[in-house]
Amino acid sequence: MPEDEIAQAEIAALTRRFEEQAGKTDREFGIVKSDLTAVRLQVGNLDQKLDSFITEQQAANAQIIALLSNLVGKDPNTPG
Repeated sequence: MPEDEIAQAEIAALTRRFEEQAGKTDREFGIVKSDLTAVRLQVGNLDQKLDSFITEQQAANAQIIALLSNLVGKDPNTPG
């Protein structure tokens, strides 16, 4: 029994479309993965900057408390 040429052409066309879509999906996945890596690096950088800012802010707060305590002549850590 000879093969159905129309069916074979349809199968070939569907296979080609599937492979094209798979290639496009792989490229898009690669782009998303790359973007996600960039975002992770940026978040890590922001996390380091935030830690540094918090440390600096705590030091500044301690200096402000010390200066204000000297102005009023009282140690805020000494009870009443």
